[in-house]
Amino acid sequence: MDDDPILTVTRGFAPSGDLRRDVPAFLALHGCDKQGHSAAVAAEARRLAERFGVDPDRAEAAGWLHDVSAVWPSAERGRVAHALGLPVLPEEESFPLVLHQKLSAVLARRAFGVSDVGILEAVGCHTTLRCGATPLDKVLFVADKLAWDQAGAPPYADAVRAALDRSLDAAAFAFLDWQWQHRDLLAVVHPWMRQAHDELARLTAGQGA
Repeated sequence: MDDDPILTVTRGFAPSGDLRRDVPAFLALHGCDKQGHSAAVAAEARRLAERFGVDPDRAEAAGWLHDVSAVWPSAERGRVAHALGLPVLPEEESFPLVLHQKLSAVLARRAFGVSDVGILEAVGCHTTLRCGATPLDKVLFVADKLAWDQAGAPPYADAVRAALDRSLDAAAFAFLDWQWQHRDLLAVVHPWMRQAHDELARLTAGQGA
Protein backbone atom coordinates (compact mmCIF):
# COMPACT_ATOMS: atom_id res chain seq x y z
CA MET A 1 0.00 0.00 0.00
CA ASP A 2 1.28 3.51 -0.77
CA ASP A 3 2.19 5.67 2.20
CA ASP A 4 0.04 8.43 0.73
CA PRO A 5 -3.67 7.42 0.95
CA ILE A 6 -4.53 9.80 -1.89
CA LEU A 7 -2.30 7.90 -4.31
CA THR A 8 -4.06 4.68 -3.35
CA VAL A 9 -7.62 5.88 -3.97
CA THR A 10 -6.78 7.78 -7.17
CA ARG A 11 -5.07 4.88 -8.90
CA GLY A 12 -6.95 4.28 -12.16
CA PHE A 13 -8.80 7.61 -11.94
CA ALA A 14 -8.26 10.17 -14.71
CA PRO A 15 -10.35 13.31 -14.11
CA SER A 16 -11.64 15.19 -17.12
CA GLY A 17 -12.18 18.48 -15.32
CA ASP A 18 -15.98 18.12 -15.41
CA LEU A 19 -17.14 17.38 -11.87
CA ARG A 20 -20.55 16.21 -13.09
CA ARG A 21 -18.76 13.31 -14.75
CA ASP A 22 -15.70 12.96 -12.56
CA VAL A 23 -17.30 12.67 -9.13
CA PRO A 24 -19.75 9.89 -10.12
CA ALA A 25 -16.92 8.09 -11.94
CA PHE A 26 -14.62 8.32 -8.92
CA LEU A 27 -17.30 7.07 -6.54
CA ALA A 28 -18.25 4.24 -8.90
CA LEU A 29 -14.60 3.22 -9.17
CA HIS A 30 -14.72 2.47 -5.45
CA GLY A 31 -18.20 0.93 -5.42
CA CYS A 32 -19.52 3.87 -3.42
CA ASP A 33 -23.25 4.66 -3.67
CA LYS A 34 -23.07 8.42 -3.02
CA GLN A 35 -23.65 9.43 -6.64
CA GLY A 36 -27.33 10.24 -6.21
CA HIS A 37 -26.81 12.18 -2.99
CA SER A 38 -23.92 14.13 -4.48
CA ALA A 39 -26.01 15.11 -7.50
CA ALA A 40 -28.92 16.14 -5.27
CA VAL A 41 -26.73 18.29 -3.03
CA ALA A 42 -25.08 19.91 -6.05
CA ALA A 43 -28.49 20.79 -7.50
CA GLU A 44 -29.82 22.09 -4.18
CA ALA A 45 -26.65 24.11 -3.60
CA ARG A 46 -27.04 25.76 -7.00
CA ARG A 47 -30.67 26.65 -6.25
CA LEU A 48 -29.81 28.13 -2.88
CA ALA A 49 -26.84 30.02 -4.28
CA GLU A 50 -29.00 31.63 -6.95
CA ARG A 51 -31.55 32.56 -4.31
CA PHE A 52 -29.04 34.14 -1.92
CA GLY A 53 -26.58 35.78 -4.28
CA VAL A 54 -23.78 33.24 -4.01
CA ASP A 55 -21.84 32.08 -7.08
CA PRO A 56 -23.91 29.11 -8.30
CA ASP A 57 -21.05 27.41 -10.14
CA ARG A 58 -18.89 27.38 -7.01
CA ALA A 59 -21.81 26.16 -4.93
CA GLU A 60 -22.59 23.34 -7.35
CA ALA A 61 -18.93 22.32 -7.43
CA ALA A 62 -18.85 22.18 -3.63
CA GLY A 63 -21.99 20.06 -3.69
CA TRP A 64 -20.45 17.54 -6.05
CA LEU A 65 -17.29 17.30 -3.98
CA HIS A 66 -18.59 17.31 -0.44
CA ASP A 67 -18.75 13.54 0.09
CA VAL A 68 -15.96 12.24 -2.17
CA SER A 69 -14.12 10.89 0.87
CA ALA A 70 -16.91 8.37 1.36
CA VAL A 71 -14.56 6.06 -0.56
CA TRP A 72 -12.87 5.50 2.82
CA PRO A 73 -14.98 3.57 5.35
CA SER A 74 -15.54 5.44 8.61
CA ALA A 75 -13.29 3.05 10.50
CA GLU A 76 -10.35 4.03 8.28
CA ARG A 77 -10.80 7.79 8.38
CA GLY A 78 -8.79 8.45 11.51
CA ARG A 79 -5.81 6.56 10.11
CA VAL A 80 -6.11 8.35 6.77
CA ALA A 81 -6.40 11.78 8.41
CA HIS A 82 -3.28 11.15 10.47
CA ALA A 83 -1.40 9.85 7.42
CA LEU A 84 -2.29 13.08 5.61
CA GLY A 85 -1.16 15.20 8.56
CA LEU A 86 -4.59 16.62 9.26
CA PRO A 87 -5.46 17.95 12.73
CA VAL A 88 -7.85 15.53 14.38
CA LEU A 89 -9.99 16.71 17.28
CA PRO A 90 -10.82 14.36 20.19
CA GLU A 91 -14.45 14.24 19.03
CA GLU A 92 -13.26 13.15 15.59
CA GLU A 93 -11.02 10.47 17.09
CA SER A 94 -14.01 9.00 18.90
CA PHE A 95 -16.42 9.39 15.96
CA PRO A 96 -14.31 9.30 12.77
CA LEU A 97 -17.32 9.48 10.45
CA VAL A 98 -17.28 13.26 10.84
CA LEU A 99 -13.71 13.41 9.51
CA HIS A 100 -15.11 12.96 6.03
CA GLN A 101 -15.60 16.71 5.66
CA LYS A 102 -11.88 17.39 6.13
CA LEU A 103 -10.88 14.41 4.01
CA SER A 104 -13.21 15.46 1.19
CA ALA A 105 -11.51 18.85 1.09
CA VAL A 106 -8.12 17.19 0.66
CA LEU A 107 -9.45 14.91 -2.09
CA ALA A 108 -11.11 17.85 -3.83
CA ARG A 109 -7.75 19.59 -4.04
CA ARG A 110 -5.47 16.68 -4.80
CA ALA A 111 -7.65 14.29 -6.79
CA PHE A 112 -9.90 16.78 -8.60
CA GLY A 113 -7.50 19.70 -8.92
CA VAL A 114 -9.68 22.24 -7.11
CA SER A 115 -7.67 25.29 -6.03
CA ASP A 116 -10.55 27.59 -5.04
CA VAL A 117 -10.01 28.07 -1.30
CA GLY A 118 -13.63 29.02 -0.72
CA ILE A 119 -14.89 25.78 -2.24
CA LEU A 120 -12.37 23.73 -0.27
CA GLU A 121 -13.32 25.44 2.98
CA ALA A 122 -17.03 24.91 2.36
CA VAL A 123 -16.43 21.22 1.70
CA GLY A 124 -14.28 21.06 4.82
CA CYS A 125 -17.07 22.20 7.15
CA HIS A 126 -20.22 20.99 5.39
CA THR A 127 -21.26 18.60 8.16
CA THR A 128 -20.71 20.78 11.22
CA LEU A 129 -20.45 24.30 9.79
CA ARG A 130 -18.00 26.57 11.64
CA CYS A 131 -17.74 29.90 13.39
CA GLY A 132 -17.29 32.70 10.86
CA ALA A 133 -18.82 30.64 8.07
CA THR A 134 -19.01 32.22 4.63
CA PRO A 135 -22.21 32.40 2.58
CA LEU A 136 -20.84 29.57 0.42
CA ASP A 137 -20.22 27.47 3.54
CA LYS A 138 -23.81 28.04 4.62
CA VAL A 139 -25.26 27.27 1.19
CA LEU A 140 -23.49 23.90 1.08
CA PHE A 141 -24.34 23.15 4.71
CA VAL A 142 -28.06 23.78 4.21
CA ALA A 143 -28.12 22.00 0.84
CA ASP A 144 -26.57 18.89 2.38
CA LYS A 145 -29.15 18.85 5.14
CA LEU A 146 -32.13 19.31 2.81
CA ALA A 147 -30.91 16.77 0.23
CA TRP A 148 -30.08 14.18 2.87
CA ASP A 149 -29.12 10.63 2.00
CA GLN A 150 -31.70 8.71 4.02
CA ALA A 151 -35.22 7.54 3.27
CA GLY A 152 -38.14 9.91 3.72
CA ALA A 153 -38.14 13.60 4.53
CA PRO A 154 -35.73 14.99 7.12
CA PRO A 155 -37.50 15.69 10.43
CA TYR A 156 -36.17 19.25 10.42
CA ALA A 157 -36.95 20.01 6.75
CA ASP A 158 -40.07 22.12 7.34
CA ALA A 159 -38.31 24.31 9.90
CA VAL A 160 -35.28 24.82 7.66
CA ARG A 161 -37.36 25.61 4.57
CA ALA A 162 -39.51 28.07 6.52
CA ALA A 163 -36.38 29.74 7.87
CA LEU A 164 -35.08 30.21 4.31
CA ASP A 165 -37.85 32.80 3.87
CA ARG A 166 -36.05 34.89 6.52
CA SER A 167 -32.41 34.38 5.61
CA LEU A 168 -29.69 31.87 4.84
CA ASP A 169 -28.36 32.38 8.37
CA ALA A 170 -31.80 31.56 9.79
CA ALA A 171 -31.95 28.33 7.79
CA ALA A 172 -28.49 27.23 8.92
CA PHE A 173 -29.43 28.06 12.50
CA ALA A 174 -32.73 26.18 12.23
CA PHE A 175 -30.86 22.97 11.53
CA LEU A 176 -28.15 23.62 14.09
CA ASP A 177 -30.72 24.41 16.76
CA TRP A 178 -32.71 21.27 15.91
CA GLN A 179 -29.48 19.31 16.26
CA TRP A 180 -28.61 21.08 19.51
CA GLN A 181 -32.02 20.26 20.98
CA HIS A 182 -31.33 16.60 20.13
CA ARG A 183 -27.67 16.62 21.16
CA ASP A 184 -28.17 13.81 23.67
CA LEU A 185 -28.77 11.54 20.68
CA LEU A 186 -25.56 12.56 18.88
CA ALA A 187 -22.49 10.37 18.97
CA VAL A 188 -20.44 13.50 19.68
CA VAL A 189 -21.08 17.21 19.96
CA HIS A 190 -18.49 18.60 17.58
CA PRO A 191 -17.01 21.91 18.81
CA TRP A 192 -17.39 23.52 15.37
CA MET A 193 -21.11 22.77 15.46
CA ARG A 194 -21.46 24.20 18.95
CA GLN A 195 -19.53 27.35 18.00
CA ALA A 196 -21.55 27.85 14.81
CA HIS A 197 -24.78 27.35 16.73
CA ASP A 198 -23.87 29.97 19.31
CA GLU A 199 -22.73 32.47 16.70
CA LEU A 200 -25.83 32.08 14.52
CA ALA A 201 -28.08 32.30 17.57
CA ARG A 202 -26.69 35.81 18.08
CA LEU A 203 -26.79 36.76 14.40
CA THR A 204 -30.41 35.66 13.93
CA ALA A 205 -31.77 36.82 17.28
CA GLY A 206 -33.72 39.69 15.76
CA GLN A 207 -35.12 37.85 12.73
CA GLY A 208 -38.23 36.47 14.41
CA ALA A 209 -39.78 33.03 14.14
